[in-house]
Amino acid sequence: MPHRFGDAWFGWMMQTVWNQLKVVSPGALIAVVIALASGFIADHHGGPTLLYALLLGMAMNHLATVERYRHGIQFTATTVLRLGVALLGARITAEQILALGPLPLVMVLCGVPLTIASGLFIAKRLGLSKDMGTLTGVSVAICGASAAMATACVLPKREDSESMLIFTVIGVTSLSTVAMIAYPPIVSSLGLDDVRAGIFLGGTIHDVAQVVGAGYLLGDEAGNTATFTKLLRVAMLVPVIMIVSTMFRQQRDCESGKKPPPLPAFLVAFVALVIINSLGWISQPIQAGMVDVSRWCLVAAIAAVGVKADLRKLAELGWKPLILLISETVILAIFALILLALYPQLISA
Repeated sequence: MPHRFGDAWFGWMMQTVWNQLKVVSPGALIAVVIALASGFIADHHGGPTLLYALLLGMAMNHLATVERYRHGIQFTATTVLRLGVALLGARITAEQILALGPLPLVMVLCGVPLTIASGLFIAKRLGLSKDMGTLTGVSVAICGASAAMATACVLPKREDSESMLIFTVIGVTSLSTVAMIAYPPIVSSLGLDDVRAGIFLGGTIHDVAQVVGAGYLLGDEAGNTATFTKLLRVAMLVPVIMIVSTMFRQQRDCESGKKPPPLPAFLVAFVALVIINSLGWISQPIQAGMVDVSRWCLVAAIAAVGVKADLRKLAELGWKPLILLISETVILAIFALILLALYPQLISA
């Protein structure tokens, strides 16, 4: 009997995996093809693979609306991205993190509340709701679209709640895409070294995918620093959501019944790999393999993010919410640059 039960359970599990693969594989294969094409172009003509993947993905934006591909593209832009970021922990050690100094932590602890407070103030000045200021402020301050969706779960339900969420998700994704392309040359022109550039990118760009992309466009050191700084911001999600929930007395769950997410699993995995790598428990061949898998996961995820991005939709959302998002983004960027300029001694001992 136990043997039969084990066979039945294994068969059910394999069937479930196969059904899921059939759903996500068409869209995921599109991202993989774009990633391979981007790698080919970079190898033969030079230039950043991630940027090629992003631009080629944006050129194929029309595929994001095709039902057959939609689930796979979303899967690649989220799950594959998280896997790629988690595996980045294999290339980072505690020694490298401590060498950054306290500046990333200071930037996050000060920048997150500053951005949210700015969102509330500017929203009031523009005649927008407190909900809109909170929603956009949290999304810009922490981790873009995922922070927006978590925040929407604890805000009171309004007639325009859904439209506010849609605007914020589209807006922060689009602005993150613009920042991924624009920020690297800006920090280069300002003469920031790789560590300072990584701190700036990780402390200011909204979504994880674009932070990783922008960081590694400048090099491994900038990419590692940007990823660590960004993950510090992601770790602020839970306490910020708890604070936001107390700001609104009519707290409600989302229609799906889901609560705000706990500490993201990819962040836990990233930290675990950093610890294991710092202890020297990962052999060189395995580490190299994990880094390669991470790289291709990120290239495919960036391609999927590009397919999903549609900058033309911003024009349909009205100018006041757009001004709000841009203002929050600019304030956060200016704050980061001021902090880097005034307190360089906090970067390293």
